Amino acid sequence: MSDTMVDQTHKPEETAVPNNLQQHHKQDEEQSVRENADCEDEELHKLLVPDITLLPLTPPSSVESNFASYFAPDFMKSGNDQYVYRHANGLCVVGLASTHSAFKDNGGVSAVDFNVGKSDRSGMKVTGKRKKNAQHFESNTALCKVCTNNDSYIVRCCVKGSLLEVNERLIKQPELLKSSADREGYIAIIIPKPADWLKAKASLLSLEDFKKLRALC
Repeated sequence: MSDTMVDQTHKPEETAVPNNLQQHHKQDEEQSVRENADCEDEELHKLLVPDITLLPLTPPSSVESNFASYFAPDFMKSGNDQYVYRHANGLCVVGLASTHSAFKDNGGVSAVDFNVGKSDRSGMKVTGKRKKNAQHFESNTALCKVCTNNDSYIVRCCVKGSLLEVNERLIKQPELLKSSADREGYIAIIIPKPADWLKAKASLLSLEDFKKLRALC
């Protein structure tokens, strides 16, 4: 009888030990969750609020962010420097580089004429996902004629591919060629086949090499 009573008095103490362990374990889990949450908050903060000391002095332009820049110096004629900006989707934007001879003439560019060869490029209308009516041109095919007060210059495709559109705004606003060359002043958009692009790319210069060539660094 006395032994039973002794056992009964010890039972509450025996059950109290695992309860305390469970409580400590629960506290450890809660602490671990809080620490993980703090780490996640810190990582999220780094993404949303980057270190300003690591940011560039000037933000990249839309061209720098979305396109790879290539250049065709002296294309078909000395001084005919053109750019080709290639997007990840394969589209190539063609225009005049800032070093083109047309920008060195007194008075600057006075007119842009898309009526070259046997057709007016501005009259082309490409439609649908299959780019119906798109014309396929060689890299040396003329896109337009850029006129100054003293001379005129033929602008060419630079890459073999399908001509999707020309920038008709240049007809009324030829000054965009210089004032907004990277944006509203582009001349045409062309989409080459992958194999044709690789051939064209081999003949083009990167932005760094072009800067070195024209001493723009």
